[in-house]
Amino acid sequence: MSLLDTLTKSLLSVYTEKLNAKQQEELIHCLDILANDTKFNKFNNLFPDEGEYRRELYHRHIGFFGAGLVYKERAFLAANRTGKTQCGAYETTCHATGIYPHWWTGRRYTSPPLIWTGSKTSATSRDIIQDALLGEFHALGSGLIPRDLIEKCEPKRGIPNAYEIIKVKHITGGVSTIVLKTYEQGSDTWLGSAVDFIWVDEECPKDVYDEALIRLMTTKGSMVTTFTPLNGMTEVVQAFLDNSQETDVKYPKHVTLCKWDDVPHLSTEEKEQMLLATSPHLRKARSEGDPSVSEGLLYPVSKEYVVVDDFKIPVYWPKLYGMDVGWNNTACVWGAWDRDNDVIYLYSEHKQGESEPVIHAKAIQARGMWIKGAIDPASRGRSQIDGEALYMLYKKEGLKIFPADNSVESGIYETWQRLSTGRLKIFKSLSNTIRELSLYRRDMKGKILKSNDHCMDAMRYMIMSPASTWSLPVNEQPKSNVVPISNYAAGWS
Repeated sequence: MSLLDTLTKSLLSVYTEKLNAKQQEELIHCLDILANDTKFNKFNNLFPDEGEYRRELYHRHIGFFGAGLVYKERAFLAANRTGKTQCGAYETTCHATGIYPHWWTGRRYTSPPLIWTGSKTSATSRDIIQDALLGEFHALGSGLIPRDLIEKCEPKRGIPNAYEIIKVKHITGGVSTIVLKTYEQGSDTWLGSAVDFIWVDEECPKDVYDEALIRLMTTKGSMVTTFTPLNGMTEVVQAFLDNSQETDVKYPKHVTLCKWDDVPHLSTEEKEQMLLATSPHLRKARSEGDPSVSEGLLYPVSKEYVVVDDFKIPVYWPKLYGMDVGWNNTACVWGAWDRDNDVIYLYSEHKQGESEPVIHAKAIQARGMWIKGAIDPASRGRSQIDGEALYMLYKKEGLKIFPADNSVESGIYETWQRLSTGRLKIFKSLSNTIRELSLYRRDMKGKILKSNDHCMDAMRYMIMSPASTWSLPVNEQPKSNVVPISNYAAGWS
């Protein structure tokens, strides 16, 4: 029961006996007016000047709108229930109607625009985007678009109560068009004419996002995406974070991060209940919009827990590197083992594509010719024979390498055990390794996604190597209080 319904019942129960029939009728009429204003005037009631949910308390949302004046691409990466969909629907309504509130500092469209919206499926488009814009199917106008400005809605075939096209009266006298699209059929369905404004709710695949951007080229339009980054550091998320307003790039993107604590409509009790109902490794994503953790992530651990500031490695810590070989990318990750505390620190990396083995060999030897390396002889994209030939080629270049243990699942388990117990740390300077750690995940069927994983494979080869393969410089003798590495059994103690 809504607050308005509760208020209505309370007023009627208190005053019915004290009012005559005419007064009762007037009271009910006033309550109906209030109900209609609440239901059919959402656009004017959202982000008010005063009150419990006044505009100044939604500084993340207001800042997001204002950034539209400067940035072509904007992302609202938000925690669950922070109003991200309402945020996208509100701006879409402003552009479609040409009606902007007095406080609006973002971009304005002075003529009726062609607008596309995007959602995962036709069902989610109906239940989320359509509902936000139009409201209930049998009560059009109970969404953000005022009902007197809805000119026509064209149904979507095969989907009950769903619309595909919405025609909206524009303040100039023209008519705006909103086309509700999905990602179901891939980027091919996003081909077409020039578009003025695009809003995608829920993260879309990178190929769909790129195709959508092309639609804005001739119109110099803009695009916003609103979602909770439960898939972690995907290509779309990474593109925004790598090319944000904080970097000096030609076409920067704008990113707004919104947490539960950034909105006033969530009580402390509600936040606590939602947090308890969320899996531990997804709590930061759902409560803070943090993309560093996700569903399906192989190593669901916070970046703050793993990444450490670089420091000088003690000379008596043994070292080893893992090496993943491929033409598109060859990657090496170096580790130093603090045996006293059984903590491995990843302190250096090498990742380079489309280069000959001699180039990689020189880069590896520059870190120390005495350091051994675990390499996968059956490198990606090659046959077993080719992999063995490549292995011998690196041996001839002088690398002290040996075949790695390529037991994938057990290697992932061993690596996760170290990460989750604080026994595997990564230097802050290892940008490629840190990035891959946040991208390394399984798909919906449990299959490991084999992309952006070269450093992850190299790290796993290193972790799975016997303790006897970790070495010290020839001129460095073990300290008296340190057990010689030869005394360790193969594997981890």
